[in-house]
Amino acid sequence: ETRRPNIVLIMADDLGIGDLGCYGNDTIRTPNIDRLAAEGVKLSQHISAASLCTPSRTAFLTGRYPIRSGMVSDENTRVIHSLSVPAGLPLNETTFAAVAKKQGYSTALIGKWHQGLNSRYRSDHNHHPYNYGFDYFYGMPFSLFTPCWPDPSRDTELAISCRLWICVQLLAVTALTLTFGKLSCWFRVPWFVILLMILFTFLLCCVWYYSYTSGLYWDCILMREEEITEQPMKAERAGSIMMKEAVSFLERHREEPFLLFYSFLHVHVPCPTMENFIGTSKHGLYGDNVQEMDFFVGKLLDAIDNLGLRNHTVIYFTSDHGGQLESRLGHVQLGGWNGIYKGGKGMGGWEGGIHVPGLLRWPGKLPAGKVIEEPTSLMDIFPTVAALTGGTVPQDRVIDGQNLMPLLQGAVQHSEHEFLFHYCGVYLHAARWNPKDSQAVWKVHYVTPVFQPPGAQACYETKLCECSGEGVRYHDPPLLFDLSRDPSESTPLTGDTEPLYELVIKTVADAVQAHRKTIIPVQLQLGKELNEDRVWLKPCCGVFPFCLCDKEGNTSNLGP
Repeated sequence: ETRRPNIVLIMADDLGIGDLGCYGNDTIRTPNIDRLAAEGVKLSQHISAASLCTPSRTAFLTGRYPIRSGMVSDENTRVIHSLSVPAGLPLNETTFAAVAKKQGYSTALIGKWHQGLNSRYRSDHNHHPYNYGFDYFYGMPFSLFTPCWPDPSRDTELAISCRLWICVQLLAVTALTLTFGKLSCWFRVPWFVILLMILFTFLLCCVWYYSYTSGLYWDCILMREEEITEQPMKAERAGSIMMKEAVSFLERHREEPFLLFYSFLHVHVPCPTMENFIGTSKHGLYGDNVQEMDFFVGKLLDAIDNLGLRNHTVIYFTSDHGGQLESRLGHVQLGGWNGIYKGGKGMGGWEGGIHVPGLLRWPGKLPAGKVIEEPTSLMDIFPTVAALTGGTVPQDRVIDGQNLMPLLQGAVQHSEHEFLFHYCGVYLHAARWNPKDSQAVWKVHYVTPVFQPPGAQACYETKLCECSGEGVRYHDPPLLFDLSRDPSESTPLTGDTEPLYELVIKTVADAVQAHRKTIIPVQLQLGKELNEDRVWLKPCCGVFPFCLCDKEGNTSNLGP
């Protein structure tokens, strides 16, 4: 009873809230995630602080809107662009891992990071998870994207890289030997022969480097602690290795309090999936990938139960934001389904991009099968972890999240979030108001994206909706919805149809103004200055540019 609980935080990548059985899907099988909902608490109004990976995860880790740390952009590139940029989560930010570690918890991140890596040179690891409170890291410092899978030429390239590096070494040693011999008068070799050999070696290196311009070779990598283990990664087996790493961490720390952040690569495109799951769903590769993710969730839950940790472990499941509607291969949908909610990934205000699953289980401490319909946020996990571990949140900065435990355990009936603000990069697009004396959840839109082509419900031509300029529509007066009556945001309210229209618009405008006064300007990490490639920051498993490696080898298949 006196032991502090273990904490396991599970985050899916690009999962639509409508993809899960416990949120209404009856065509994709997710029995293990649904079990979490049945055995714990389901949050039905759980909101991400951003609709893209990097800023959303920043808010999740720190409990703060990403604009406070500068993890936003005033450009179209709104995530960390590659592992070759110096951008990253500022080191003065405090994460929930750092709070837990200070309280004696062992901490680990398994999976996706996407908060930066290097800032001055290719192995400084200035933005490595180690610097943010995580004792152990195995996973992908960047993010999955289309070039990562499939890669049929990977094994051949690994073999060529190894042999070519040996040739370069031999040429370099030969050139150095001839130079030394000539200077020592041991050999009579013309200088042009030595210079030709050096030039050939240099050209060989250049040709090799410039033949690998795809992000596959520089961003699709896996690391164990600070060592690159796969470059490029074999994406379809990454999930199995990640699960083995997670179970190993649980076994090593079963006798002491721990915090595990299990950050899935699933279900981000290109949805690398093991053969055992290909063709098992009714929704093509994406559905197969969701069902594979659920299988791994089951493996993690089984490991916790088998180690006798069930009643001592708080488990949380969510997604970083909504599914991407524009992710398609021809006419086949490769992105998630956001249920009844309008919009999706990349859209700052519409519910489909920010309305995410929220499930928590703690047997004996949280009521099973309870549904909470109050607005909550991914930012709430930071202060909740602080409360569970006996820590405190930093007092020298604004923390936007709220401790969820009183709401989860029934000590209070209403969310502490009276207002929530919805950003697209640096631009505030919408805000919501949850009056404590009313059932209404008011949502005010100041800016909305322009969908294309005309009549579409997403930005299919640009692939991702924009935040400003000609790609958006500015609303004056703003659009108003009551999400309690119109969760799909289909019919804007007006002064003629809603008696409280003027009051709501003014109240939310005053809240937005007060909120903006709390924002202290900081350097934009995702702006043009810091979010552009530098060759000298490219990660390398060997000696640059001969960077291909596979230190994992074959791994046992965890599939059914």
